[in-house]
Amino acid sequence: MPPTSQNTQSFEIGTRKSQLALLQTEIVVKALKEAWPEYQFNVRPRDTAAGDLDKVTPFKDMPVKNLWTHDLEQSLVEEKLDLLVHSLKDVPTQLPADCGLGAILDREDPRDALVLKTCRTKCGLADLPAGSVVGTSSIRRAAQIALRHPHLRVQDVRGNVPTRLKKLDEDDGPFDALILAAAGLIRLDLGHRISEFLTSKNGGMLYAVGQGAIGIESRAKDVQMSQILEKINNNSTSFACLAERSLLRTLEGGCSAPVGVETEWITGCEEGPKLVMRAIVVSVNGKESVEIEMEEHIMTAESADSFGIKVANALVAKGADKILDAIKAKKRTEVVDLRE
Repeated sequence: MPPTSQNTQSFEIGTRKSQLALLQTEIVVKALKEAWPEYQFNVRPRDTAAGDLDKVTPFKDMPVKNLWTHDLEQSLVEEKLDLLVHSLKDVPTQLPADCGLGAILDREDPRDALVLKTCRTKCGLADLPAGSVVGTSSIRRAAQIALRHPHLRVQDVRGNVPTRLKKLDEDDGPFDALILAAAGLIRLDLGHRISEFLTSKNGGMLYAVGQGAIGIESRAKDVQMSQILEKINNNSTSFACLAERSLLRTLEGGCSAPVGVETEWITGCEEGPKLVMRAIVVSVNGKESVEIEMEEHIMTAESADSFGIKVANALVAKGADKILDAIKAKKRTEVVDLRE
């Protein structure tokens, strides 16, 4: 990479153009500058063809899994960019052979959040009247609502966070509430819109794999960038997210699969920190579900990966594979019907 006129080495950072993506990239740039003040980091935002430019097709019906990463990864592999900043939950568990996750930063609140129409009295998800319309683009959230709150209706909603909130608050709009990632609302200074934080015990909702975490992707063989990113990696967040991603990868589910997780650390153990993972797989209509809770001492990336596989295999033993196979078969049928 050619040096600047001040003889300072410069690196190019790729990210999406959304307000949230840019805010997350600012967090990464700040961490990098604090760790490596001798380097310069330039942000190069762009739209992604599948995720940003197609604002109509529901995410669950998109033909590709890497909606938000494909175009950026192409530029990374071609060495037009040196690293990419992602919401980790948007990153497929199978990366291109030439790419890898170089770092995962401190995790913001990973929970889902209930956001109500401004005219509504503050309440919880379970307290919404029968027939209330909840907006979400996530098959995971829709499936868990069907399972835990069958009195509610789910309707797809697209757009960035401000756009979704605008749709929610329209006087004649169809939505009574939205479910969004708490992390995005907090980072956008919209935490005051949260009516309820949703968990396995509160609202019965588990969050997406990697939710709330910022992932940084780089070229797998870029040794210098690996050393740079190692300095800003958060091990606790990284190990938890690696276990979650290993679970999802083993189940062969993508971003649109109805797989929810919840992880937390227990410290003070003689054998080292212990990671507790709760996971759920739900059929789209909420009629079938498999849940599990397991814990294990995690000290390395390898043990985190192995733990995710163990949890996934335990879910499969309870029938999770049958639920996911049925969803995949239905998608294949829909594709055939469309072509005919």
